[in-house]
Amino acid sequence: MKALVYHGPGKKSWEEKPKPTIKESTDAIIKISKTTICGTDLHIMKGDLPEVTDGRIIGHEGVGIIEEVGSAVSNFKKGDHVIISCITSCGKCEYCKKGMYSHCEKGGWILGYMIDGTQAEYVRIPYADNSLYHIPEGADEEALVMLSDILPTGFECGVLNGQVKPGDVVAIVGAGPIGIAALLTAQFYTPAEIIMIDIDVNRLNVATTFGATHTINSATENVVEKLMSLTNGKGVDTAIEAVGLPATFEMCEAIVGVGGHIANIGVHGKSVTLHMETLWSRNITITTRLVDTVTTPMLFKTVQSKKLDPKKLITHRFKLDQIIEAYDTFEHAAKEKALKVILTS
Repeated sequence: MKALVYHGPGKKSWEEKPKPTIKESTDAIIKISKTTICGTDLHIMKGDLPEVTDGRIIGHEGVGIIEEVGSAVSNFKKGDHVIISCITSCGKCEYCKKGMYSHCEKGGWILGYMIDGTQAEYVRIPYADNSLYHIPEGADEEALVMLSDILPTGFECGVLNGQVKPGDVVAIVGAGPIGIAALLTAQFYTPAEIIMIDIDVNRLNVATTFGATHTINSATENVVEKLMSLTNGKGVDTAIEAVGLPATFEMCEAIVGVGGHIANIGVHGKSVTLHMETLWSRNITITTRLVDTVTTPMLFKTVQSKKLDPKKLITHRFKLDQIIEAYDTFEHAAKEKALKVILTS
């Protein structure tokens, strides 16, 4: 089979790899129909996650058709149409029983990271019964790819951890796909204002069409001054960090109001400065989290009922064997006006 293979920082190739086989009785082999590229994949490509080894097949999102299942798989069979979760969960360990599937002792976030992932013609999914979701007949595959990762990530790590409430003022730093996913799902709780902050004019314009009440271009405007003028000097109730850079995390520290929440989503490859000299007395809560995908079933229902339309995030479409071109487009998102790219086998 063909797959996108990581060969160290800045090095990748579309090359021949052995087709995966059943290793454990709980495995399933999926023929990929559609997949996508995540900002986390770009962090891997930059070398921000050095534990990813040379030769790894990247990717942790997708939908497909089951080719084969292990003898212990009971919820799925050959031919089933499925969503692949970015998180692998055994369902039995201490962390899984707490609903912290991201820290599963035998799984967690391993797909396209510690084991081969979905940017390939086929993928092996461990603990298939707990790590796949049935797709009903007639469902939109492209929309459902967004349930693999970005929608539950934006919702769980940003909105839920940030404790967004009716009437709140929310700022989201980063208007990429994850930031937009947080914007979409924050609206479940009817905040009074959602302020999007980014350097990309196109993404800010898109955010406005998705429900942002204000936008701030951090390349041309003083973010702190502009935001304080919008909030009468009080700052925001929730600041969601959706980039993963020291500067964007410190921006959240500067704009959060008394009693507010900083909810980190971004993947950080470098240390950040925690400004305790200004935060210690302000009743601030800072949260971090890997997505657990515990909300995927609920989000699935909202997508199926058309209450949420994540397909609107898709800006570019490619064939799977055009993945190098797709990466180039996604890496130059501002120039290409890209949000999510879809790759079809």
